[in-house]
Amino acid sequence: MKSPSIVTPQEWEAARQQLPVKEKAMTRARDALAAERRRMPWLAVEKAYAFDGPEGTVSLLDLFEGRRQLVVYRAFFEPGVYGWPDHACRGCSLVADQVAHVAHLNARDTTLVFASRAPQPDIERVKARMGWTMPWYTMTDEFDADFGVDEWHGTNAFIRDGDSVFRTYFVNNRGDEAMGSTWSYLDLTALGRQEAWEDSPEGYPQTPPYEWWNWHDEYGDAEPAQEWLDKIAGASAADEPTSSKGDDSPGSTGCCRPE
Repeated sequence: MKSPSIVTPQEWEAARQQLPVKEKAMTRARDALAAERRRMPWLAVEKAYAFDGPEGTVSLLDLFEGRRQLVVYRAFFEPGVYGWPDHACRGCSLVADQVAHVAHLNARDTTLVFASRAPQPDIERVKARMGWTMPWYTMTDEFDADFGVDEWHGTNAFIRDGDSVFRTYFVNNRGDEAMGSTWSYLDLTALGRQEAWEDSPEGYPQTPPYEWWNWHDEYGDAEPAQEWLDKIAGASAADEPTSSKGDDSPGSTGCCRPE
Protein backbone atom coordinates (compact mmCIF):
# COMPACT_ATOMS: atom_id res chain seq x y z
CA MET A 1 0.00 0.00 0.00
CA LYS A 2 1.40 3.38 -1.04
CA SER A 3 0.14 5.91 1.47
CA PRO A 4 -0.40 9.64 0.75
CA SER A 5 2.22 12.16 1.76
CA ILE A 6 2.62 13.19 5.40
CA VAL A 7 2.07 16.93 5.85
CA THR A 8 1.92 19.69 8.43
CA PRO A 9 -1.37 20.66 10.11
CA GLN A 10 -1.56 23.75 7.89
CA GLU A 11 -1.04 21.72 4.71
CA TRP A 12 -3.59 19.15 5.86
CA GLU A 13 -6.22 21.84 6.48
CA ALA A 14 -5.52 23.43 3.10
CA ALA A 15 -6.04 20.07 1.42
CA ARG A 16 -9.24 19.44 3.38
CA GLN A 17 -10.69 22.84 2.43
CA GLN A 18 -10.69 21.77 -1.22
CA LEU A 19 -13.35 19.13 -0.53
CA PRO A 20 -16.23 20.93 1.28
CA VAL A 21 -17.13 22.80 -1.93
CA LYS A 22 -17.68 19.46 -3.67
CA GLU A 23 -19.42 18.05 -0.61
CA LYS A 24 -21.84 21.00 -0.52
CA ALA A 25 -22.54 20.52 -4.22
CA MET A 26 -23.32 16.86 -3.55
CA THR A 27 -25.64 17.84 -0.68
CA ARG A 28 -27.51 20.29 -2.92
CA ALA A 29 -27.76 17.68 -5.66
CA ARG A 30 -29.12 15.16 -3.17
CA ASP A 31 -31.71 17.71 -1.97
CA ALA A 32 -32.70 18.44 -5.57
CA LEU A 33 -33.14 14.73 -6.26
CA ALA A 34 -35.34 14.35 -3.20
CA ALA A 35 -37.41 17.32 -4.42
CA GLU A 36 -37.92 15.49 -7.72
CA ARG A 37 -39.08 12.40 -5.84
CA ARG A 38 -41.71 14.55 -4.12
CA ARG A 39 -43.04 15.40 -7.57
CA MET A 40 -43.13 11.83 -8.87
CA PRO A 41 -46.56 10.60 -10.00
CA TRP A 42 -48.28 8.13 -7.71
CA LEU A 43 -49.22 4.58 -8.74
CA ALA A 44 -52.47 3.28 -7.25
CA VAL A 45 -52.17 -0.10 -5.51
CA GLU A 46 -55.32 -1.90 -6.57
CA LYS A 47 -54.57 -5.44 -5.39
CA ALA A 48 -55.25 -6.54 -1.83
CA TYR A 49 -52.13 -7.95 -0.14
CA ALA A 50 -51.94 -10.00 3.05
CA PHE A 51 -49.10 -10.31 5.54
CA ASP A 52 -48.64 -12.35 8.69
CA GLY A 53 -47.62 -10.33 11.72
CA PRO A 54 -47.26 -10.78 15.47
CA GLU A 55 -50.99 -10.19 15.87
CA GLY A 56 -52.15 -12.28 12.90
CA THR A 57 -53.01 -11.50 9.28
CA VAL A 58 -52.91 -7.84 8.23
CA SER A 59 -53.29 -5.88 4.98
CA LEU A 60 -50.90 -3.49 3.28
CA LEU A 61 -53.02 -0.65 4.64
CA ASP A 62 -52.60 -2.06 8.15
CA LEU A 63 -48.81 -1.84 7.80
CA PHE A 64 -49.12 1.97 7.87
CA GLU A 65 -50.22 1.72 11.53
CA GLY A 66 -52.47 4.71 10.91
CA ARG A 67 -49.67 6.92 9.61
CA ARG A 68 -49.60 8.69 6.24
CA GLN A 69 -46.50 7.06 4.76
CA LEU A 70 -45.01 3.57 4.67
CA VAL A 71 -41.53 2.34 3.74
CA VAL A 72 -41.13 -1.41 3.14
CA TYR A 73 -37.72 -3.08 2.91
CA ARG A 74 -37.78 -6.57 1.41
CA ALA A 75 -35.29 -8.57 3.45
CA PHE A 76 -34.25 -12.08 2.42
CA PHE A 77 -34.82 -14.39 5.36
CA GLU A 78 -36.45 -17.65 4.33
CA PRO A 79 -35.64 -21.22 3.21
CA GLY A 80 -33.13 -21.27 0.37
CA VAL A 81 -31.36 -18.08 1.48
CA TYR A 82 -27.78 -18.41 2.75
CA GLY A 83 -27.82 -18.37 6.55
CA TRP A 84 -31.24 -19.93 6.98
CA PRO A 85 -32.52 -20.70 9.56
CA ASP A 86 -30.05 -19.06 11.94
CA HIS A 87 -29.60 -15.82 10.04
CA ALA A 88 -31.06 -13.60 7.37
CA CYS A 89 -29.00 -12.80 4.26
CA ARG A 90 -25.73 -11.14 5.25
CA GLY A 91 -26.43 -8.03 3.17
CA CYS A 92 -29.99 -7.65 4.46
CA SER A 93 -28.69 -8.18 7.99
CA LEU A 94 -26.17 -5.39 7.48
CA VAL A 95 -29.03 -3.12 6.39
CA ALA A 96 -31.05 -4.12 9.45
CA ASP A 97 -28.09 -3.39 11.72
CA GLN A 98 -27.88 0.22 10.57
CA VAL A 99 -31.58 1.15 10.86
CA ALA A 100 -32.05 4.16 13.14
CA HIS A 101 -34.67 4.19 15.87
CA VAL A 102 -38.03 4.14 14.10
CA ALA A 103 -39.60 6.58 16.59
CA HIS A 104 -38.03 9.47 14.63
CA LEU A 105 -39.69 8.28 11.42
CA ASN A 106 -42.97 7.78 13.24
CA ALA A 107 -42.78 11.41 14.39
CA ARG A 108 -42.87 12.39 10.71
CA ASP A 109 -46.01 10.31 10.11
CA THR A 110 -43.96 7.53 8.50
CA THR A 111 -43.79 3.81 9.29
CA LEU A 112 -40.86 1.55 8.39
CA VAL A 113 -41.33 -2.22 8.14
CA PHE A 114 -39.27 -5.17 6.92
CA ALA A 115 -40.90 -8.04 5.02
CA SER A 116 -39.67 -11.57 4.30
CA ARG A 117 -41.13 -15.01 3.59
CA ALA A 118 -39.97 -16.61 6.82
CA PRO A 119 -42.71 -17.56 9.31
CA GLN A 120 -43.27 -15.20 12.21
CA PRO A 121 -41.71 -17.46 14.89
CA ASP A 122 -38.45 -17.52 12.90
CA ILE A 123 -38.54 -13.77 12.38
CA GLU A 124 -39.08 -13.12 16.09
CA ARG A 125 -36.28 -15.53 16.98
CA VAL A 126 -33.74 -13.87 14.68
CA LYS A 127 -34.85 -10.36 15.70
CA ALA A 128 -34.23 -11.29 19.34
CA ARG A 129 -30.82 -12.79 18.54
CA MET A 130 -29.69 -9.76 16.52
CA GLY A 131 -31.29 -7.04 18.64
CA TRP A 132 -33.55 -5.76 15.85
CA THR A 133 -36.74 -3.97 16.85
CA MET A 134 -38.33 -2.77 13.60
CA PRO A 135 -41.71 -4.26 12.64
CA TRP A 136 -41.10 -7.33 10.45
CA TYR A 137 -43.86 -9.11 8.54
CA THR A 138 -44.24 -12.31 6.55
CA MET A 139 -45.31 -11.99 2.90
CA THR A 140 -47.99 -14.49 1.92
CA ASP A 141 -48.76 -13.63 -1.71
CA GLU A 142 -47.32 -11.87 -4.77
CA PHE A 143 -46.29 -8.65 -3.02
CA ASP A 144 -42.58 -9.27 -3.66
CA ALA A 145 -43.06 -10.14 -7.33
CA ASP A 146 -45.41 -7.22 -7.94
CA PHE A 147 -43.03 -4.68 -6.41
CA GLY A 148 -39.73 -5.84 -7.89
CA VAL A 149 -38.29 -7.58 -4.85
CA ASP A 150 -38.87 -11.27 -5.49
CA GLU A 151 -35.26 -11.99 -6.49
CA TRP A 152 -33.34 -9.12 -4.91
CA HIS A 153 -33.68 -6.75 -1.97
CA GLY A 154 -35.31 -3.37 -2.42
CA THR A 155 -37.06 -0.51 -0.64
CA ASN A 156 -40.55 0.61 -1.66
CA ALA A 157 -42.24 3.81 -0.49
CA PHE A 158 -46.01 4.19 -0.23
CA ILE A 159 -48.48 6.87 0.81
CA ARG A 160 -52.13 6.60 1.68
CA ASP A 161 -55.07 8.90 1.13
CA GLY A 162 -57.73 7.57 3.47
CA ASP A 163 -57.94 3.88 2.64
CA SER A 164 -56.37 4.28 -0.80
CA VAL A 165 -52.69 3.28 -1.09
CA PHE A 166 -50.22 4.53 -3.70
CA ARG A 167 -46.68 3.51 -4.56
CA THR A 168 -44.49 6.61 -4.71
CA TYR A 169 -40.88 5.41 -5.12
CA PHE A 170 -38.53 2.42 -5.22
CA VAL A 171 -34.77 1.81 -4.88
CA ASN A 172 -32.69 -1.36 -4.96
CA ASN A 173 -29.12 -2.51 -5.60
CA ARG A 174 -26.74 0.23 -4.44
CA GLY A 175 -29.67 2.53 -3.83
CA ASP A 176 -30.25 0.51 -0.65
CA GLU A 177 -26.73 1.26 0.59
CA ALA A 178 -27.78 4.68 1.82
CA MET A 179 -30.82 3.38 3.67
CA GLY A 180 -30.82 3.19 7.44
CA SER A 181 -30.77 6.76 8.67
CA THR A 182 -33.91 8.72 9.49
CA TRP A 183 -32.98 11.24 6.81
CA SER A 184 -32.37 8.73 4.01
CA TYR A 185 -35.77 7.14 4.53
CA LEU A 186 -37.58 10.48 4.70
CA ASP A 187 -35.80 11.71 1.56
CA LEU A 188 -37.18 8.65 -0.24
CA THR A 189 -40.78 9.44 0.62
CA ALA A 190 -43.39 11.52 -1.17
CA LEU A 191 -43.57 14.08 1.66
CA GLY A 192 -39.84 14.23 2.41
CA ARG A 193 -38.53 15.49 5.73
CA GLN A 194 -41.51 17.85 5.96
CA GLU A 195 -39.31 20.77 7.03
CA ALA A 196 -39.82 24.35 5.91
CA TRP A 197 -36.53 24.68 4.00
CA GLU A 198 -37.40 21.89 1.55
CA ASP A 199 -38.47 22.52 -2.02
CA SER A 200 -41.85 20.79 -1.93
CA PRO A 201 -45.10 21.28 -3.85
CA GLU A 202 -47.50 23.82 -2.44
CA GLY A 203 -49.61 22.55 0.43
CA TYR A 204 -47.25 19.77 1.52
CA PRO A 205 -46.92 19.44 5.32
CA GLN A 206 -43.90 21.33 6.63
CA THR A 207 -42.70 22.49 10.03
CA PRO A 208 -39.62 24.47 11.11
CA PRO A 209 -36.45 22.35 11.26
CA TYR A 210 -35.21 21.16 14.65
CA GLU A 211 -38.52 21.86 16.43
CA TRP A 212 -39.88 18.35 15.99
CA TRP A 213 -36.67 16.57 17.06
CA ASN A 214 -36.96 14.69 20.34
CA TRP A 215 -35.50 11.87 22.38
CA HIS A 216 -36.86 8.66 20.90
CA ASP A 217 -38.62 7.72 24.14
CA GLU A 218 -40.38 11.08 24.57
CA TYR A 219 -42.28 11.61 21.34
CA GLY A 220 -45.96 12.21 21.85
CA ASP A 221 -48.82 14.57 21.20
CA ALA A 222 -47.44 17.34 23.39
CA GLU A 223 -46.06 20.52 21.87
CA PRO A 224 -42.24 20.87 21.80
CA ALA A 225 -40.85 22.00 25.14
CA GLN A 226 -40.42 25.77 25.31
CA GLU A 227 -36.88 25.33 26.61
CA TRP A 228 -36.02 23.41 23.42
CA LEU A 229 -37.61 26.05 21.20
CA ASP A 230 -35.66 28.78 22.99
CA LYS A 231 -32.45 26.78 22.67
CA ILE A 232 -32.70 26.20 18.93
CA ALA A 233 -33.88 29.76 18.31
CA GLY A 234 -30.77 31.12 19.98
CA ALA A 235 -28.50 28.65 18.24
CA SER A 236 -30.02 29.35 14.86
CA ALA A 237 -29.60 33.08 15.28
CA ALA A 238 -25.98 32.67 16.32
CA ASP A 239 -25.04 30.19 13.62
CA GLU A 240 -27.21 31.68 10.85
CA PRO A 241 -28.02 28.32 9.26
CA THR A 242 -29.04 28.52 5.64
CA SER A 243 -32.60 27.32 5.46
CA SER A 244 -34.14 28.97 2.41
CA LYS A 245 -35.34 26.74 -0.40
CA GLY A 246 -32.57 25.79 -2.78
CA ASP A 247 -29.83 26.44 -0.22
CA ASP A 248 -28.03 24.06 2.10
CA SER A 249 -30.40 22.07 4.25
CA PRO A 250 -30.05 22.41 8.01
CA GLY A 251 -28.31 19.47 9.58
CA SER A 252 -26.48 19.47 12.87
CA THR A 253 -26.76 22.82 14.58
CA GLY A 254 -25.29 24.92 17.33
CA CYS A 255 -28.11 23.70 19.55
CA CYS A 256 -25.66 21.07 20.81
CA ARG A 257 -23.36 23.74 22.23
CA PRO A 258 -23.31 23.61 26.05
CA GLU A 259 -24.73 26.45 28.08
